Amino acid sequence: MSVLFGMPVDLAYHLVCWVAAILAPLFGGLAAVVAIILFTMLIRLALLPLSYYAVRGERARSRLLPQVQDLQRRHAKDPQRLQRELAALYRAEGTSMYAGCLPVLLQLPFFSVLYRLFLSHSVAGSPNMLLSHRLLAAPLGSWWLGGAGPVSAQGAVFAGLFLLLAVLGVAALRAARRNKAAAAAIAPSAAAGPAAAAGSAATTGTGAAAQTAVADRAVGWLSWVMPFGSVLMAAIVPLAAGLYLLTSAAWTLAERAALNRWSRITQRG
Repeated sequence: MSVLFGMPVDLAYHLVCWVAAILAPLFGGLAAVVAIILFTMLIRLALLPLSYYAVRGERARSRLLPQVQDLQRRHAKDPQRLQRELAALYRAEGTSMYAGCLPVLLQLPFFSVLYRLFLSHSVAGSPNMLLSHRLLAAPLGSWWLGGAGPVSAQGAVFAGLFLLLAVLGVAALRAARRNKAAAAAIAPSAAAGPAAAAGSAATTGTGAAAQTAVADRAVGWLSWVMPFGSVLMAAIVPLAAGLYLLTSAAWTLAERAALNRWSRITQRG
């Protein structure tokens, strides 16, 4: 195992094993599964402030889009001035163009550690005991196309995982549409979302406008692709990593609903 992942994987191993040992009297053979779910929830809880910042930033960008487009028109011939004005506008709102990407990007190291943990047959010089734990008929270290294969009891477990991820993906898209409609009610000209910003950037042809459009497209792309991208990812990683994706997707759906509601309440207040 590489030095980069050695210590984090060791820490994750001992933490998951410790939690699984505590939960064993209650959950029996599913103790390691519950421990992974709790591990994921602990990570998402630690990232909660950034998630709030991301939701707040998305709503702020919707409100600010008419002003952004106005700045792009007024400073189309002065890219440096436009860059400064846009930076000042976002700074005054307490957000940035890339705030919505932070929670997703910061999860990657934790996901990578869990992936490596269930990829390694030994941890800290000892056998990886977590590989012996199972979710029903599937070992936590198993792969969709590995072992007994997709047409088996193990494959049925993965099929259930894919189905749950797809259901959460559909729910996330519906929630995104509702939030977009709510943002459009606050700022009607923002209803076109990232596409409107991209069109304005194409009209002005300035580097700063294009940067704004790229940021909005990146956030929009992540919000649309990530829910179903999790299904594809779960098909090529160990089952334990798929459980991380499932737990994280469910957390994201509930978290964004709560944070959007809180954001609307605080804005009305």
